[in-house]
Amino acid sequence: MLRTIDLRGRELSTAELLAIVPRARAARELALTTARTIVDDVTARGEAALRDQAEQFDGCRGHAIRVPQSHLDEALRDLSGEVRGALEEAISRVRVASAAQVPTSTTTELEPGAQVVQRWQPVRRVGLYVPGGKAVYPSSVVMNVVPAQVAGVSEVVVASPPQRDFDGRIHPVILAAAKLLDVSEVYAMGGAGAIGALAHGVPDVGLAPVDVVTGPGNNFVAAAKRVVSGIVGTDSEAGATEILIVADAEANAGLVAADLISQAEHDEQASAVLVTDSVELAHDVALELEKRVGHTRHSERVAVALAGEQSAIVLVDNHETAAAFSNAYAPEHLELHLVEPRVEDFVNAGAIFVGQDSPVSLGDYLAGSNHVLPTGGQARYAAGLSAMTFLRPQQVISYDHAALSAVRAKIVSLANAEALPAHGEAVDARFEG
Repeated sequence: MLRTIDLRGRELSTAELLAIVPRARAARELALTTARTIVDDVTARGEAALRDQAEQFDGCRGHAIRVPQSHLDEALRDLSGEVRGALEEAISRVRVASAAQVPTSTTTELEPGAQVVQRWQPVRRVGLYVPGGKAVYPSSVVMNVVPAQVAGVSEVVVASPPQRDFDGRIHPVILAAAKLLDVSEVYAMGGAGAIGALAHGVPDVGLAPVDVVTGPGNNFVAAAKRVVSGIVGTDSEAGATEILIVADAEANAGLVAADLISQAEHDEQASAVLVTDSVELAHDVALELEKRVGHTRHSERVAVALAGEQSAIVLVDNHETAAAFSNAYAPEHLELHLVEPRVEDFVNAGAIFVGQDSPVSLGDYLAGSNHVLPTGGQARYAAGLSAMTFLRPQQVISYDHAALSAVRAKIVSLANAEALPAHGEAVDARFEG
């Protein structure tokens, strides 16, 4: 079910490892081309494009794109107490963890009368995408909205695909989660088109452009963020999900298999990778997958994901090679099923789950961490969604006359060296007369 990549007996450079890591490269390239076409269509035709895309991709037509308040109210009223309690607990935990991410303002006084204040300003308006194709993600409402609220964003917009099974409405549990969080501006639109609509605005449905777009989705959603980057800010490209598990001979093969399946059920393009120095464990995990896949609800989807080019069992000689491979892969989710995890060796990952009792499922819902994480190797340089995503560092400079006088000559000297004498003249003007 999972192909095997055998790296034993080989010393590989980082560049060589990057070339080996399993990725669905062709799918990502196709997604970028398609996403650009879809976003351009929304930019040009607005509401008409959104309606055509909803009919093509979601099987919906004639639905309310701007969700009426009554739909939100009904969804929360009808939400089961059990699910509401779970969402409220998730909201509480993510709010506490997100609050810890907000930096405090600092003031640096270089000399009397010369100070620089570092402050963190929230963006004004954000568009938060919540997937709704193959699964329902009220948890993604929590993971998007709570950090934005904690950061102090004043206008929060949520978009999620219309559902054919609900007469073109967004799934009611997603609406209920939005209502729980006091979000009132919600739009029934999905995929790359929704990302384009949030970035450019759609006046026909009352949607004004946002400043930042965030949220997980499939590869088309991730690619659409790349298309609109520069028009708006975006978080990392959280596309089709990834799990990489590094495990030794002492790991529980059944738990490893269960965790690989848990992420493979998201999408046929999901990536599930096991890295181990134990041939016996690799064999046992393969057997466990054969036993378990047929009994899970989305067995066909899981089987396709596990058989894809993006999934594999990777055999290595030792911990050092396992860590090097993981760092080259830079997984969205990294699980360490190791007697001695040595977490410090694993530097590139969206989130790291240590030990057999810290599965990715915990982070998806109730760990308090955020589950909107970088995919496609972006964890080498990008971070997961947090309150910081919605904050801009901003410096406030304040010098009095004496403090400016103390650096006047040096400013003039540097300005002349750069052939920009008017810069120095602007300073000298404050000392004339």
